Amino acid sequence: MTVELGRYGIWRHAGGLTPDLARDIEALGYGAVWIGGSPPADLELAESLLDATERVAVGTSIVNIWSSPAAEVAASYHRIEAKHPGRFLLGVGVGHPEATSDYTRPYASLVAYLDALDADGVPVEGRAIAALGPRMLRLAADRTAGALPYLTTPRHTRESRDLLGEGVLLAPEHKVVIDTDPARARAVGRPFVHKPYLGLRNYTSNLLRLGWTEADLADGGSDALIDALVAHGDAATVAARLAEHLDAGADHVCAQVLTEGYADPLPPMRALAEALGLG
Repeated sequence: MTVELGRYGIWRHAGGLTPDLARDIEALGYGAVWIGGSPPADLELAESLLDATERVAVGTSIVNIWSSPAAEVAASYHRIEAKHPGRFLLGVGVGHPEATSDYTRPYASLVAYLDALDADGVPVEGRAIAALGPRMLRLAADRTAGALPYLTTPRHTRESRDLLGEGVLLAPEHKVVIDTDPARARAVGRPFVHKPYLGLRNYTSNLLRLGWTEADLADGGSDALIDALVAHGDAATVAARLAEHLDAGADHVCAQVLTEGYADPLPPMRALAEALGLG
């Protein structure tokens, strides 16, 4: 692993990321900015965030293999790496079947995509894959720098580390709401879990595998499920929740800081950074 991510980063959908926000995230001491959603193959947003900053790493979480041709992604990777060496991690994945009409043989298709990245010179240490189940986790260990699990818990992190072994990047995403009122925090966090993820079978299968029940997944998710997937409370409480992933074997945690409506995410990011001891 050659990209230095630090222990904590910020995950945010591409539509909510700007160069100015990336500069602020870097100034707060976070080690990485993760571009959520399915950024296009030109990777122009990643380049603009790197152009605007000096040290913070930028990763994609994730480029969707069905909509972004490997050859174009590889060319973008090399352009960015030449300009900002050692600061970009290419995250790729298969997405989910409900969103893609071409979703067939996902494992074999991802293997073929990695083969194409190999052929175009994208190094193993410069890429990672979205991985939840054992087969994808093993592929992450065999063919990339590591795994980028999404919508998981420290239990999944612990089981993933046991499967991956040491020396393989493990960087789970975890949603957070800085709010000491549980009902209000759940009201903010639940929509980001319910739609679309509780309707997508790769995520629901993983949650069931982790011991949650169909009842937990119904009607927008039980309070217990939401509390597990969305860390909430004051900044110190949330920081302790994120640290559980590190204790379980994660190398880096991607915090998705949620706010009500379109509220400015910077104040809770700042409070969390202080509680994490960053900066």
